[in-house]
Amino acid sequence: MRGYMQVSHFHLLIFSIFSFQVQAISAMAWGTESCPKVEKVFGPGNQYVTAAKMILQNSEAMISIDMPAGPSEVLVIADRCASPVHVAADLLSQAEHGPDSQVVLVVVGDGIDMEAIEQEISKQCQALPRGEYAAKALSHSFSVYARDMIEAISFSNLYAPEHLIINVENAEKWEGLVENAGSVFLGQWTPESVGDYASGTNHVLPTYGYARMYSGVSLDSFLKYMTIQSLTEEGLRSLGPFVATMAEVEGLDAHKRAVTLRLQDIEAKQQQQRVTTT
Repeated sequence: MRGYMQVSHFHLLIFSIFSFQVQAISAMAWGTESCPKVEKVFGPGNQYVTAAKMILQNSEAMISIDMPAGPSEVLVIADRCASPVHVAADLLSQAEHGPDSQVVLVVVGDGIDMEAIEQEISKQCQALPRGEYAAKALSHSFSVYARDMIEAISFSNLYAPEHLIINVENAEKWEGLVENAGSVFLGQWTPESVGDYASGTNHVLPTYGYARMYSGVSLDSFLKYMTIQSLTEEGLRSLGPFVATMAEVEGLDAHKRAVTLRLQDIEAKQQQQRVTTT
């Protein structure tokens, strides 16, 4: 008796369409003369792209998508050691995505100069070409006070942010407590921007709390798995009675008979062998 899991043969066709239109999503899902049909449609987009992906996922096009995607978001955990300039810059780096983005600041303990952070946000926002978007995003964002890091990370795990920046003293110490986040950025020299462009991690990440259920896109996202079973006569004799009993309890007689008929054949074969031997 043997059982194992096998990774399906890896055949990956990367087909890029430089378009942000929902028509391109449909073309990839259904296929056209110039665009071959694909099995998976991954990647970020605006609310229309997200809606198109989710609709096509449940259509006869039969595609899988990476994850539901909402507006961009960041949660920054900062203590008294964090630079107000850096904290403000990190919050604005997500707020500038659009008016529906959300940024959250979790301040830990005492000694944090909130006035300095607010002044920096105002100062830097005014200098941004997309400052109007950032200002609208800030209008529905918020800050939270946490008594300690345990409370701060507990809140973050409930919020499940797309990006989590831990800008505190000895940030690496708290990495193991993080359960729900798309991507984590540790320490004062790790802005979220490096995750978007250069650190090597994928920045197609779950938003809107979906980090509780989804991971970011990775090579594993393009793989699928299947299990394989192969029983000997001895293996079926060992497992068969349990299978037959459970199938009977569920009222699935055909399931039961698929086992018991084989067990009868095995028994008849063994009886024939005994007769031949004698």
